Amino acid sequence: MAVSISLVVLLLILVVVFVRNGGLKVSHVVTCLLLGFFLASTRIAPTIHGGLTATADLVAGIRP
Repeated sequence: MAVSISLVVLLLILVVVFVRNGGLKVSHVVTCLLLGFFLASTRIAPTIHGGLTATADLVAGIRP
């Protein structure tokens, strides 16, 4: 578990650097995909899913 968490933190740092620098290349996209893959296997995954679901419900309830 400790290796997985440190890998997620490393990938998160790389993704933040890539996004701040501008355009994404293929290697950047692979890093983003790996971050998502490893985040899905951590304990925070249900929290992220719940937050995204709540946000989607909130946006769906907005009437223009």
